[in-house]
Amino acid sequence: MSNSPALARRLGTFDASLIGLGSMIGAGVFAAFTPAAAAAGSGLLIGLLVAAFVAFCNATSSAQLAAAYPTSGGTYIYGRERLGPWSGFLAGWGFVIGKTASAAAMAMTFAAYAAPQGWERPVAMAAVVVLTAVNYHGVTRTAGLTRVLVIAVLAALAIALAAVWGGSGPDFGSLVGDGLLAHGWYGILQSAGLLFFAFAGYARIATMGEEVREPRRTIPRAISIALGITILIYAVIAVTLLAALGPDGVAATPTPLADAVSAGTLAWAAPVVRVGAAVASLGALLALIAGLGRTSLAMAREHDLPHWLSAVHPRYKVPHRAEIAVAAVICVIIAVADLRGAIGFSSFGVLLYYLVANVAAYTQPAQDRRYPKFLQVAGAVACLVLVATLPPVSAGLGVLMFAAGIVYRLVRLRLSRPTR
Repeated sequence: MSNSPALARRLGTFDASLIGLGSMIGAGVFAAFTPAAAAAGSGLLIGLLVAAFVAFCNATSSAQLAAAYPTSGGTYIYGRERLGPWSGFLAGWGFVIGKTASAAAMAMTFAAYAAPQGWERPVAMAAVVVLTAVNYHGVTRTAGLTRVLVIAVLAALAIALAAVWGGSGPDFGSLVGDGLLAHGWYGILQSAGLLFFAFAGYARIATMGEEVREPRRTIPRAISIALGITILIYAVIAVTLLAALGPDGVAATPTPLADAVSAGTLAWAAPVVRVGAAVASLGALLALIAGLGRTSLAMAREHDLPHWLSAVHPRYKVPHRAEIAVAAVICVIIAVADLRGAIGFSSFGVLLYYLVANVAAYTQPAQDRRYPKFLQVAGAVACLVLVATLPPVSAGLGVLMFAAGIVYRLVRLRLSRPTR
């Protein structure tokens, strides 16, 4: 292990829960229901329950592991400690490549709502630079800004829901459309795979385990609080959208919540939804940059990424080099990539990340066990099932990126092997 300075433990349960909420209640709350409705129609309600159950299984594994290994890096560290260096590397690699794509997507989503036409990419890059600067100046700054963003997003959602229900009112007759099973179980599982990433932000709490006070108590509690609140919010929004627009109406628009508000008698609230979407994207981006920096730090400490990324700023106690490097890669992706397929690519990496987490938690001894083993088995199987529903192009690109990571590590191990 590296002898680099430790990060500062400054986060309590409230701030850690808010960072998880800021990660989960991101741009997905305004956009993820469109592809889910296209895949499953009103069956997305079942898909939402499946996604929530998978997220719960994964969250219990993450919480159980984080309590035993309260350091930065999340499943990268858990995989190394429980399953060996290769499992840890594959988990960390999956997180870094998947969440870097997600971060670029969040930045571009923000720009789509906030930037003048033609200025989307520069504005997206500017958002990355500004939020990286916030992270650079300390995790308490990150938590403070996250608190403001989460409160603003929750206020925008509350106004939007009040406008839909207080206006002409949704039609419950359109809630189920042609029926919950009209698109079959494959469509429902596909919608679950899309909606799962609305919940994936709880991992950000675990990756920041070295900056949480009393981590054995705080991390499991913060994960449970953040996930429970998010599931409730998504369930209310799903029912509202389907009742207001119907399954076909939700599938036909990239901005279903704004359209649901506009369709009612209180259409003045629609701009509030657009502002909320932009703010939510910033909250998710802020948390993603923080989590990516900490996982990159942990991998660099073990030489699974270039070791110079393991530096911790002497004043601000953050992995400043790792965060700057991550920001640079995100900006490159924004500059050159079409990110419409970024979610599928991100899904591949993150689902395999959680697969390692579930297997690692399954191997923990009785004294570290907080949840029954069947939850870890269910979580691991569900991750594999959801990977199988991803578009072939996304899965193929994911396989190529994992192959590149394996080659990188093999070369690094060969170069570091002592000569005889």
